[in-house]
Amino acid sequence: MDGLRLMEKQNNIASLMLVAGCILFGLGSLIVKFVPVGAYAIAFWRLLIASGIFYFLMKLKRQHFPKSKKALFFAALSGVFLAFDLAFWHESIYAVGPGISTLLNSLQIFCLAAIGFVFFAEHQSKLQILSLFLAIVGVALISVEELQHNIDGIYGIVIGLISAVMLAGSMVMVKKVHQEEPTALFPLMLIISLTGALVLLVPSLIFNSNNLYPTTWQDWGLVVIYGAVMQCVAWGMIAYSIPLLSLSVTGLLLLTEPVAALLIDYFYLDKAINLWQWLGALLTLFAIYLGSKR
Repeated sequence: MDGLRLMEKQNNIASLMLVAGCILFGLGSLIVKFVPVGAYAIAFWRLLIASGIFYFLMKLKRQHFPKSKKALFFAALSGVFLAFDLAFWHESIYAVGPGISTLLNSLQIFCLAAIGFVFFAEHQSKLQILSLFLAIVGVALISVEELQHNIDGIYGIVIGLISAVMLAGSMVMVKKVHQEEPTALFPLMLIISLTGALVLLVPSLIFNSNNLYPTTWQDWGLVVIYGAVMQCVAWGMIAYSIPLLSLSVTGLLLLTEPVAALLIDYFYLDKAINLWQWLGALLTLFAIYLGSKR
């Protein structure tokens, strides 16, 4: 009984950390929108800055890299997926704005649910299947108005959907790392961040040669915040929580990100939100509640 209570407590803490991490992650879209640095380049700086921070934390805590070669491989692969998730998400932000790009990125829920079912034998309960259906309806209500206003931004929509697939792949690889060998958080995040930065170096030089780095101290400060807070704190919370939760629950909790993006658009960017979009936000939150119940 005590073991079950401890596990339930761990799951609750992991769920709260995952939600907080997602909201912080989504707030990074504002930095991307207002700092004049290329999509690949700002992802490169974010991951490079985070690598330095995670290296310091790893040494401070005297943590070590995993010994398993497979665990190292999956961690590096997670970094590759994350690198292109960020770059493609940034491209989508530039094309269709923070709100819709984050909505598109959140569709990784369906990738995670499918991967969990096929590869991890995670069978959804009837309540979770209902929650998935409600989540589909909720996200559709939020995004349909956006799609009407951004019908010309086909590139932004397509690249945003691809970013969702990349994000799902990165999270699955984190889960695979822990299946091969339990790995401390800071070494894992160092591998993910450094691998991602190295992968993005060449695309940044090719596609963002004209806006490769910030040109003012304010922009440098925002980029450092982007790397330190959004990558270290937010993604660290997400990476910590993933092994403690099923992929289907993980995907549902990640839907807090598009709801937060909608609120940012309304309160900070003075964007008009209609009744159907607010209804979609409430329905999405209700779906998260149902899907998270044990």
